[in-house]
Amino acid sequence: MDVHIPTRMLVEALVRTDLTVDAGELYETANLLDMNDQQVRLCIKRLVAEGRFVQEGRGRKAVLRATGSAERAMGLDVEFVTHAFRQDAGLAPWDGAWHLIAFAVPESARPGRDALRAALTLLGGAAVHGGLYLSANPWEPYVEEHARRLGVLGHVTFLTTRDLRRGEETDPVALARAMWPLDEIAGRHDRLAAVAEPRLRLLQDGTGPSEARRLTIAVELAAEFTRAMEADPLLPPELLPRPWAGARARALTARCWSLLEEQTGKDDGAIRLFGLYGGLSRLAAGA
Repeated sequence: MDVHIPTRMLVEALVRTDLTVDAGELYETANLLDMNDQQVRLCIKRLVAEGRFVQEGRGRKAVLRATGSAERAMGLDVEFVTHAFRQDAGLAPWDGAWHLIAFAVPESARPGRDALRAALTLLGGAAVHGGLYLSANPWEPYVEEHARRLGVLGHVTFLTTRDLRRGEETDPVALARAMWPLDEIAGRHDRLAAVAEPRLRLLQDGTGPSEARRLTIAVELAAEFTRAMEADPLLPPELLPRPWAGARARALTARCWSLLEEQTGKDDGAIRLFGLYGGLSRLAAGA
């Protein structure tokens, strides 16, 4: 199955452990993925303009250096992915608490209100009513960080409950099914599994893929994994259908990453992507 890889995602995938991207390597990998140099140049320009990277040097000899905001975003990605694998392994059981965020931001702060709503959705929240969002995870620190940065913290209320009812429905599994589009989320994970399976067979082949193909596989997996995870609210397993497509897809991806790590030389190992999910295969093995 073919994988569409946005140029921005390729740049982030090639960040090294020192939080830099070698432009020569970026252009070379982009060409392997049928991206042209103009695409790469425009993407670099946008990322620099957004303040996510600074550029040192020019052309293929340049070095891109991740800024603090980009580093923070990548750190959160690792944190959420690790939590997902801990859930799959039964290491993060649900305590039965629902976490709610209510906000009433005035029209004068509409941009902050809209940005907060987008952040709540990105954090996996489900809209209960216009200004009320629900999560099954303790997301308060992340919501507070966003609200404080947006200048709307004073308009946000945090609360938890173990007594949630919608109409006459009180069953947590049924409530989760009603609040989140689980079929759509599962479909994204099914696609990830369909991408991972043939690449896993290739990596398990005794001959092994070339260095360029390994890097391409790594970027393809990262792209599809990101698409699946961005839409996943990471509901506790106790609230999900069994078997859950997300757990299966992540386990397949972790096996791919484990083999990629084994087959990657020390010089290539400097690429952060190869080591980013290095411990996930061990967590998946416990699932």
